[in-house]
Amino acid sequence: MVDKETKKQDVDKLSGVETTGHEWDGLQELNNPLPRWWLIVWVVTIVWSLWYFVVYPAWPTLSGATKGTYGYTQAKELAESQNEILKRQSNYLEKFETASFDDIMNDRELYEFAMAGGHAAFKENCATCHGTGAEGGKGYPNLNDDDWLWGGKVTDIHQTLNDGIRVQGSYDTRLSEMPAFGRDKLLSKTQINDVVEYVMILGGETDLTSLPGHLVYQENCASCHGQNGKGLQELGAPNLADDIWLYGGTRKDIYETVVNSREGMMPAWVNRLSQNTIRQISLYVHQLGGGEE
Repeated sequence: MVDKETKKQDVDKLSGVETTGHEWDGLQELNNPLPRWWLIVWVVTIVWSLWYFVVYPAWPTLSGATKGTYGYTQAKELAESQNEILKRQSNYLEKFETASFDDIMNDRELYEFAMAGGHAAFKENCATCHGTGAEGGKGYPNLNDDDWLWGGKVTDIHQTLNDGIRVQGSYDTRLSEMPAFGRDKLLSKTQINDVVEYVMILGGETDLTSLPGHLVYQENCASCHGQNGKGLQELGAPNLADDIWLYGGTRKDIYETVVNSREGMMPAWVNRLSQNTIRQISLYVHQLGGGEE
């Protein structure tokens, strides 16, 4: 028989704690028990995990995860959340659907409802191009100013959103086409340089009629942009006499525009969003700062 004294592990002299018998380079491992609270938490987590595996989808199978006794899915949770939102919206939607834009803007509750919905829908659908603050960028209009290619009334904005810009195959889309004066050889290089110089100083008080670009402008550009360069919203022709440029206002930018034209495009949202959402976005964009009466 093995003597009890030989089975007993060594005791550390400094701490008085029994060792495990493991030793590394003269260092002995103490046999300290785990804290009771830690053991309790450990057992509870094991019990909780077993309960979770039973009631929630967890175990992977060839046909997918187990459904769990609760029958929970993220799709169901999303549907419940959406139903709750729709119930809250239903208090306003029926009235909103039949109200005109003027009625909505004169009804504080409906207007706030439109602003909340429009703000959320704008971030989801429009911010990618126009920016989260609607500040735009090169080739994407700034919606905060009062410079509008197709008009800034709420009805104009609604039509632009609904039918889009240059949407192929759409009869109702907004459509304007500027000739590529250089690419299609409609103007000579000298004429293009002259009209670019002319456009760059439009809007000032200086008499420009004596400049060589004046005649080029009047014969080729005035029919759309106006004799004074103020633009024409009916045609989507921009104002060239202010300091707001969609594709940049440097000489290089304007030269590129005259030579090759610009063909920006915006999708038609009529088949992508509900009319309620389009109307909400229209009202939201209108109030950003540059909406026309």
